[in-house]
Amino acid sequence: MEDPLDGRTALVTGASSGIGAATARVLAEDGADVCLAARRVERLESLADEIREATDAVVSVVPTDVTDSDAVRALVDATVERFGSLDIVVCNAGLGIDKSVAELTDEEYRLMTGVNVDGMFYTARESIPHLVESEGNLVFLGSMSGNHPRPHNPVYAATKWWVRGFASSLQGSIGEENVGVTCVNPTEVRTEFGSESGETLEESFEEGEVTEAIEVADAIAYAVRQRSPNTVLSLDLYRRDKLSHF
Repeated sequence: MEDPLDGRTALVTGASSGIGAATARVLAEDGADVCLAARRVERLESLADEIREATDAVVSVVPTDVTDSDAVRALVDATVERFGSLDIVVCNAGLGIDKSVAELTDEEYRLMTGVNVDGMFYTARESIPHLVESEGNLVFLGSMSGNHPRPHNPVYAATKWWVRGFASSLQGSIGEENVGVTCVNPTEVRTEFGSESGETLEESFEEGEVTEAIEVADAIAYAVRQRSPNTVLSLDLYRRDKLSHF
């Protein structure tokens, strides 16, 4: 189908780089208008210009810290005011600090849970009334770490187990209102992820070794193309050799 998301509005958090930026590009290529949210304003503006030049999408930029519930409320309000509706929400903003429980400081713990748990909750809570109205799609960026143990970083894993459980229970909660909820769970993705701890995944892996951001974006796009009565509840995007490590 050409432009399968034509006429729909998408909001993407964590859109300044990596999976979020790739997702915004793909959704715009599919015909959606997009609102880009993250903390790094310059990167958002640059991405918005890039998308406008490459597609017919209308693009807005709303700098947002997802750990701030008032800021998230303002983000959703601004998106609906600008576009008139909200059809797709991609809760992508997340981070990881690779430290053991014994090494993790209070500040690092609060940062991880603030972004990966509170940010997902705030974005979902503010978006759900609009997604009910549009019979839209809500997508969470999970992780393989939300399906399997992550011994070297139990706190990060716990946040992703929370995301998966939250997504599944939300589908049970709002599915009768024709909202589709999806949790996309990749293994390593070659992005800036990990910069809070030191070396990023982009630096750790060569191109072709692990999943690329565009591949996760394509999975997200596949999920949001599903319209009522169908939804993709969970989509695991694993590197083919990953399970052989267990």
